[in-house]
Amino acid sequence: MSVPGRPPAGADPLGRRWPWLVRWFQAYGRRYVARHFHAVRLARQGSTPRLPDGPLIVALNHPSWWDPMMGVVLSPLLGRRVHVVPIEGRALQRYRFFERLGFFGIEPGTRAGYDRLLEVADRVMERPDVAFWITPQGRFTDMRTRPPALRPGIGLVARRVRRGAILPVALEYGFWSERLPEALIRLGDPILVEDGTALEAEAWTARVERGLAATQDALAHDAIRRDPDAFRTLVEGRIGVGWIYDAWRRLGALLGGTRFDAAHGSGAGGSAEETG
Repeated sequence: MSVPGRPPAGADPLGRRWPWLVRWFQAYGRRYVARHFHAVRLARQGSTPRLPDGPLIVALNHPSWWDPMMGVVLSPLLGRRVHVVPIEGRALQRYRFFERLGFFGIEPGTRAGYDRLLEVADRVMERPDVAFWITPQGRFTDMRTRPPALRPGIGLVARRVRRGAILPVALEYGFWSERLPEALIRLGDPILVEDGTALEAEAWTARVERGLAATQDALAHDAIRRDPDAFRTLVEGRIGVGWIYDAWRRLGALLGGTRFDAAHGSGAGGSAEETG
């Protein structure tokens, strides 16, 4: 008898993955994100980490519903890897096609959930080209919370790595000068794993927690500066405020003989700082 929200025992997320659907969803994800954000930006410092051969654990903080979509945008930058992602089992029941993208269901905070997480980790960590994505906080957590307070699953997974790396990834969302928000990403210093069994799970969890907190702190510093030059733009989204406001600014630019720029901080009307 199957339990709602629980995947069938032994289900292999890589065996159920459809590569063509992954490619389509990456393209769709970029378009979807572009409609809802002014930009997705990756901090330039550390944006091309030197990753060793072997499996990669990507450990993200979890401030928002948007986090998986940021992973979709970021995934092509991690090389030619196959991506595996745990998700709450009941959510997977609602979006079954996620199974074809490499997602697998777990029951968070339960023994069965940890068993399923480790079952999959034991399988996929045998592959040198796998990227195992995990939000080790286990629930939505404000991006300013310190320490990040990680659950033990990340340490248990790390012990399954024979030789590879753990990549802390910080996410933050905020408003700068446009109507739509900025999605900001920063890659931390990779944590090299020579032999996962060399440390206990609690020690791995503590190492990842320190690395993720340091990456979040660095991203917060970048975000406060509001300097687009400190970031690479991964996705350019929508600009402008609204058709009435933009039409007024367009008319002002036309009468003034200048080129219209829909960005809120440019052209006729300017920003609140410029006009106040």
